[in-house]
Amino acid sequence: MKNRYLVPERRWFVGLAVVGLIGAVLFLSNAIRTSETSYVCPGALGIRSKTRTEFSYDASPIQLRAIMHYATSRVVPQQSVSEIKISLDVIKSLGRPINFLVFGLGHDSLMWASFNPGGSTVFLEEDPKWVHSILKDAPGLRAHTVRYRTQLRDAKGLITSYRSEPSCSPTKAYLRGNEACKLALENLPDEVYETEWDMIMIDAPKGYFAEAPGRMAAVFSAAVMARNRKGSGVTHVFLHDVDRKVEKVYAEEFLCRKNLVKGVGRLWHFQIPPSNDTHASRFC
Repeated sequence: MKNRYLVPERRWFVGLAVVGLIGAVLFLSNAIRTSETSYVCPGALGIRSKTRTEFSYDASPIQLRAIMHYATSRVVPQQSVSEIKISLDVIKSLGRPINFLVFGLGHDSLMWASFNPGGSTVFLEEDPKWVHSILKDAPGLRAHTVRYRTQLRDAKGLITSYRSEPSCSPTKAYLRGNEACKLALENLPDEVYETEWDMIMIDAPKGYFAEAPGRMAAVFSAAVMARNRKGSGVTHVFLHDVDRKVEKVYAEEFLCRKNLVKGVGRLWHFQIPPSNDTHASRFC
């Protein structure tokens, strides 16, 4: 994330909007459950009917915690409401708990997890101290510390040289243990490699000063995960901060303009299908 905090005048609006979005998810899920319940004449079965004052409350603990957090905190998500809504709309359209991988742990993490109750939401973060700080207030989140081998200053050289490394090629690229390809995240936890992710959000690592890891490896690795998908359907990949040169260049190299389906503000949404092209020389 480029900045851990928002300017003060935007905090109250984004916070209220996030609470509203989470509330909408709760309302829709409860409405779906209600519509699926069949009712018969209770007198005919000799049972007591429910009164209007009775209420079935099925909100998950993570959703309740998120509503409480964003309703009372002055620190709110980095993304704008319109950017957040793109991802939420995709989650709702899938209509089931999903596997959701998020590069970045921060003030939006409770929100992402609450949008996916019953699913698997995993966060990857480069700063161990920051992980400890966030999990102290939100211990229910699943997060792993990631070691990056790249620096932003090397972004140009990496994108011009990766084509000469066979283990980086689109037909042979893999991640686990791939030390030869510097863009591959080779040391992630096993569950990241063994899970087929329905959605991947790239909003980290830091990429706004020369010594920062930059998002080059995150973009490349997300593309490899999506292309190597074995199940049916596409992988939805979201990239934030596309107003920055490196994010835009790497998105066009590995995620591909042809896969770009929507963009709002500083967020691009890609739908990447699995690929079994054994002769491709480029990702795009």
